[in-house]
Amino acid sequence: MQILTRVILMYSSLKENISTLKEMAHNSADFTVREMNLKDRFKTRFAIITVEGMCDKEGIAITLLNPLNNADYTAAKKFSLYEYIKSSVLSASEVVEIDTFEQVMTFSMSGFAVFALDDCPKMLAIGIQGFSFRGVSSPETEVIQRGPREGFVEPLRINMTLIRRRMKNPDLVFETLEAGDISKTQMCICYLKSAVSQEILAKLRKRLKSVNLPTVMGAGYLVPFLEENNRRSLFSGIGVTERPDAVCGKITEGRIAVIIDGTPSVLTVPHLFVEKFQSVDDYSNRPFYASFTRILKYVSFFTAIYLPALYTAFATFHPDYFPALLLQNIINSVSSTPLPVILEVLLILFIYEVMREAGLRIPRPLGHAVSIVGALVIGEAAVSAGIIGAPTLMVVAIAAICSYVIPDLYPAVTVARLLLILSGGIFGIMGMVLLSCIYLTIMCSKTSFGVPYMSPISPFSKKNMRDVFIRSDWKKLSRYTQKIQNLSGTKEAGNDE
Repeated sequence: MQILTRVILMYSSLKENISTLKEMAHNSADFTVREMNLKDRFKTRFAIITVEGMCDKEGIAITLLNPLNNADYTAAKKFSLYEYIKSSVLSASEVVEIDTFEQVMTFSMSGFAVFALDDCPKMLAIGIQGFSFRGVSSPETEVIQRGPREGFVEPLRINMTLIRRRMKNPDLVFETLEAGDISKTQMCICYLKSAVSQEILAKLRKRLKSVNLPTVMGAGYLVPFLEENNRRSLFSGIGVTERPDAVCGKITEGRIAVIIDGTPSVLTVPHLFVEKFQSVDDYSNRPFYASFTRILKYVSFFTAIYLPALYTAFATFHPDYFPALLLQNIINSVSSTPLPVILEVLLILFIYEVMREAGLRIPRPLGHAVSIVGALVIGEAAVSAGIIGAPTLMVVAIAAICSYVIPDLYPAVTVARLLLILSGGIFGIMGMVLLSCIYLTIMCSKTSFGVPYMSPISPFSKKNMRDVFIRSDWKKLSRYTQKIQNLSGTKEAGNDE
């Protein structure tokens, strides 16, 4: 596909403009041009340019064709006919004046109907989008028990509306950008002007404008361009959510949301590690229960990462660390299986990941079959045949279940767990301690738009710990709202790296 790199202004002749547009569209079957005559005394020629399936046909009739055919043009002269139609005839709420062919192609492919008039080097793009899209429904990845059931959808404007409905504040600002040389994907940054840091905002704009991808089809395309230092870190400094209420809560604290057209996932920056353990349910339940579930998430996180590695290290190098009764069972299990403990653990993890991928990709009616085959046939048969030990299977199963307690961290947990198993199985506890120190050093040195990733744990802030491990009640939380740019250790965010 040829990418036009220079701006081409329109001609005054309608015939030349339409010919150029059809050539740019390569006579595509969905690019439609409807030419007609105005009912003025000059019988001026005009055209309606649309992309089939992107516009509402009833809207075209109501906001374009009917007003144009029923208007009284006696008061308009030929040289002012364009301005008269723009100001007095068209009834659409969104009318944009354009003067280049590139703009015509972009607007028409975004669901606008373009009005072109003969003897006029300008056109009008009328917003009457009518393409099909998935309706607003409950998010599938962020399920809650109490709270709103609405989640983001694919169209950009619908997602902007979902945020605006919850924050009826003039300080809420939306800025539109474009990414992708070929896809021309629309993006929008959303922030609260009274709360946002101008340095962080300028830095975000600069990074989004530096995106040089030919196509942007999802939020994940932009994450590498927004990451700051330690781009290869297991833990991402960019937040992802499908909930409008979660976005509203974050931008109140000074964060910025990045909405991408065509995806229901919204990015939020800056993003902290402790946010992975916070959910909307925490703020809907009583503080004591929310604190219990919060601590449960942290315990599950460390269990998912360290349990298989500790079992491997203890069974291989430090069997005396096991209790006496448990040690006898583990000795019997290890002696009856042909594989070393580290290979047993890696084999079970490999089988588990294969079943997980199969369960995600196959049609839903077959999902139960994968569960039955994995749990009964593979698991039970492998233990009965003496290929793997029952304790090893139980340890890996517990770690796998714990990793789903924080689904946002699942990719990082999977890789970190694998590396810890290898270090524990080869070097023992000292290998795990050394690797854990490396993890901790990387995480503590990582920043997200100048904000320490591990804040408020490191640097430590007692005042901001009220919503980390223990959630305080709303009376205490509402006394003081900490802006993200004011956290301890935040660097000057104006200079990009």
